[in-house]
Amino acid sequence: MGEAVSLKDFFQILRKRLWLVFLIVVISATVSGVISFFVLTPVYESKTQILVNQAKSDEQLYSTQTVQTNVQLINTYNDIITSPAILNKVIKELKLSVSAQSLSSQIQVTSAQNSQVAQIVVQDTSAKRAAEIANTTASVFQKQVPKLMNVDNVKVLSKATVGESASPIKPQPLLNIAIAVVVGLMVGIGLSFLLEYLDNTLKTEQDIESILELPVIGVVTNIKEVPKPTNVSRPDVAARVPQRGETYGS
Repeated sequence: MGEAVSLKDFFQILRKRLWLVFLIVVISATVSGVISFFVLTPVYESKTQILVNQAKSDEQLYSTQTVQTNVQLINTYNDIITSPAILNKVIKELKLSVSAQSLSSQIQVTSAQNSQVAQIVVQDTSAKRAAEIANTTASVFQKQVPKLMNVDNVKVLSKATVGESASPIKPQPLLNIAIAVVVGLMVGIGLSFLLEYLDNTLKTEQDIESILELPVIGVVTNIKEVPKPTNVSRPDVAARVPQRGETYGS
């Protein structure tokens, strides 16, 4: 290969090793599909919403300061929800065989900016168990907030439910296969160019001129061997041996 590769050379290299690119793409897509469908365990997600809102009397009115206080409390509540003080009670109530640290890795608390609503998002290999963990965590947290913060300002807005046709959020087989196809295509093309770069055999007159820097004086073309003629025997022409007294030509 020369120093620069033209677009024509690019397609010639790909055409020559198209079978290699196709093979790598098929293998990578097959492996990704098998792992996604038969190896990876499906993970389901369930959500519940809680509202952080200060209790108010008839004389109290909502103010911007009150709302901002509730919003700031959400950041504190996010840490409390995933703390052992809450999760140990959830584990005990649901009789789970996991630690608080392990359960904490399954729970994520999110909230929109300047919003008093927080979401408790739980991921688990069982859709039913994910909903139970989300609802129990919200319930336990609501009961423990007055004891921990001396304020009763948490309400459960919506509970997590399990649909009849709950679908896992991961793995996503089609997405994984598509990514595997793209990666396999890149690997196949890269490997094709690598093999072409490592191939230092001379194939054309251009290779001799560019690599050896020698002029081509002449080219010997391939000459096909001409088949030798074979003697064909004719049954109607037979050698005649002259009899006594006869001469050739008589």
